[in-house]
Amino acid sequence: METILTLVAGTALLIIGGDLLVRGSSGLARRFGVPPLVVGLTVVAMGTSSPEMAVGVIASFQGNAGIATGNVIGSNIFNVLVILGLSALLRPLSVDRQLIRLDVPVMVGLSLLSWLMAVDGYISRLDGVCLLAGLCVYLAVLIRSSRRSSAPAPGAADPAGASPGGQWPVWALVACVLGGLALLVIGSQWLVTAASALARLAGVSELVIGLTIVAAGTSLPEVAASVIAAIKHERDLAIGNVVGSNIFNLLAVLGLSSLPPAGGIPVPGEAVRFDFPVMLAVAILCVPVFLTGRRISRAEGAMCLGLYAIYTAWLLLEAAHHPALATIGPSLLVLAGLLVLGYLGLSLKSGLAARGRENAAGGPPNG
Repeated sequence: METILTLVAGTALLIIGGDLLVRGSSGLARRFGVPPLVVGLTVVAMGTSSPEMAVGVIASFQGNAGIATGNVIGSNIFNVLVILGLSALLRPLSVDRQLIRLDVPVMVGLSLLSWLMAVDGYISRLDGVCLLAGLCVYLAVLIRSSRRSSAPAPGAADPAGASPGGQWPVWALVACVLGGLALLVIGSQWLVTAASALARLAGVSELVIGLTIVAAGTSLPEVAASVIAAIKHERDLAIGNVVGSNIFNLLAVLGLSSLPPAGGIPVPGEAVRFDFPVMLAVAILCVPVFLTGRRISRAEGAMCLGLYAIYTAWLLLEAAHHPALATIGPSLLVLAGLLVLGYLGLSLKSGLAARGRENAAGGPPNG
């Protein structure tokens, strides 16, 4: 019971800390007139990914490699399948052209790169330095892009639910950032400690705990930010937050987690064989719908949620070494294949419809 209470308390502190950090950082960014998509890809994405970063670094320092790597992989899978799926169910999401040209290809490329880095069973300190250098390059490109973009209209809604246009006093926004960071550090320590104890009590690996409970817990700030943004018609922020968070997880969280005194983090073999490929496949799944339709429909959102349910069921059955996996496993794979085909079919149909509207209008549609 004490372990469960610590887990819940740590998750609650992460949620509160992440919310404060997003409110403060996004409000400060709005003060400088940064466009909504760039805010979603950078400030909000980094703010909502701060729980993953805190958990990853703390877990790495404590020698919990399974939680450190599982947290990143599980969060990236959760972000696309659950957060985009849930946001699209609430309101169909339009996709900005910048995501198609730059950010989604970067997410796919980094998913592949991180898998290749982990193939030898270890993400070294040199790998981490390369990932952090990549983060600097990516942020530089986004900042340069933001300077060419138009600033958001005054009074635009804050994605995290703060006062419109970031109208809080600067000192209050800074206090939110500092207070959020403090709560994230404390919450991450509690969450890692409780998750490790829970893994030992349940007899499952730290990797599975990291892929499921910890990943879902640390992704709750992304859920809140994207869902609120979708409800408030800030669709660029809803999608940009997810894609930016995934990129930040791979570059910053995985990079920083490999730097502690141990000089790198070992990667469990099952993560290399199964979970990294799933993360890459989920990233690739974004390409056709973003490229052809420039829109994520409610049906596509429901299919994403279905795919995550299948993935979680597979993880739990495999972790328990359940004999039913031998009979249920093929059915789950067939169902996942049907959902993917349906997803791609809807994406193609949406793309053809968009092309038709574009030709009828004599130009590309807005957004």
